[in-house]
Amino acid sequence: MTQPPERYTAVSLFTGAGGLDLGLEQAGFETISAVDADAGCVRTLLENQAARIRHSTGVHLAGTKILHADVAEIDAVALGPNGTGESFSPDLLAGGPPCQPFSSAGKMASVSDPRGRLFEHFVRLAESLKPKLILFENVRGLVTARGPKGEPGEVVDLVKRAFEGIGYATTFTLLNAADFGCPQRRVRCFMMATRRTALPTLPTPTHAETPDRDLFGGLAKWVSLRDYLSATVPPAPAEIVRPTDRLGELLRDVPSGSGLKSAGAREATRPGGHWGYRQGTFIADPDQPARTVTASASQDWIRLADGTLRRLTVRECAGLQGFPAEWQFTGPQASQFRQVGNAVPSVFGRVLGEALIDALRGPAVANPKSMPLPRDFAAAITYTKREQVRNGESRRKARQTLQKPGTDPRTVKGLGTADCAAEYQSGGHPEC
Repeated sequence: MTQPPERYTAVSLFTGAGGLDLGLEQAGFETISAVDADAGCVRTLLENQAARIRHSTGVHLAGTKILHADVAEIDAVALGPNGTGESFSPDLLAGGPPCQPFSSAGKMASVSDPRGRLFEHFVRLAESLKPKLILFENVRGLVTARGPKGEPGEVVDLVKRAFEGIGYATTFTLLNAADFGCPQRRVRCFMMATRRTALPTLPTPTHAETPDRDLFGGLAKWVSLRDYLSATVPPAPAEIVRPTDRLGELLRDVPSGSGLKSAGAREATRPGGHWGYRQGTFIADPDQPARTVTASASQDWIRLADGTLRRLTVRECAGLQGFPAEWQFTGPQASQFRQVGNAVPSVFGRVLGEALIDALRGPAVANPKSMPLPRDFAAAITYTKREQVRNGESRRKARQTLQKPGTDPRTVKGLGTADCAAEYQSGGHPEC
């Protein structure tokens, strides 16, 4: 008689539209409860739960308790199946607190932004639930985010020590979704933690930009945007957004893989300006995976065979994030783009979920030990500290000037247009 597959339980915090959870369920986890404070995301989860969308081993969100709540105001009892009280302890607690405080898309306010302290409630619930494993996700900017002392790298160390303080060994990594077959270049920071098993093994890439030069060998080439779109149902006329006549003329001679540049702020090491691409003016390179899908309706443009341009649609962006074609997003279009852009690509949930399940199937370990932070974390922190010394003063003055009431950004020395000033404040192309 065939034995039924082993059941692994997960609780999801900061669930959003469900991208990470889709991947975890594909790996073999059952989502017991999912929490989000955004009403639009909760409506999306409920609608798709009712639709009973199947995956390889079951139905997405089948039986999941979906809660519209602020994680800061919820307790562990509310996250367990009804009637279990304080006895419930899941195999996995997973989630990614809001990333804007650490993302280059925001103002990099870090832990001074109340959203930057939400990880403390993640820790609080972990201490109460005592899951066997933890999966924590955030943007790449978490690695160099400044803490109370203003030093790059403080926040990732704070997160590490917080989970170690409640009895978990940790391992951190940066992963690029394109390295696992996703048609999107999206880099995210992950922490896996355990209290009674060996630390999960980090997933090995299956794809590479140039496989023949890659150290792993035997990898497939990154999936390009062109390949992705060719396998996707073309958008309906009502979904298509084209540039205005003026923007179309500005973009006419811009090559694919580029956009309209803005000079940004002049700095000690960049006297000519720290340029970036103006928001909403980038034309995608079809021979590369897409750039990071953002939470804005101003997605990258696609140049069609006849030379005209259109934006990536909500549905296409959702596919780039790994959502199944049947997955529906509720609310106005701006909300839908926000839900899609803030999601975690499902491929991350799948490959990390498989690693987490392998750890659960392994032998118990009495006192697992944390891994040191990766070398590339240290290199990024060192580089950021050098940049702070060289350009910190000029950046501080520019921000102070821009924050003065009534300041016209076009008059700020070292900033070109109002668009440049806005991008300087936001950090350029969004990551979150």
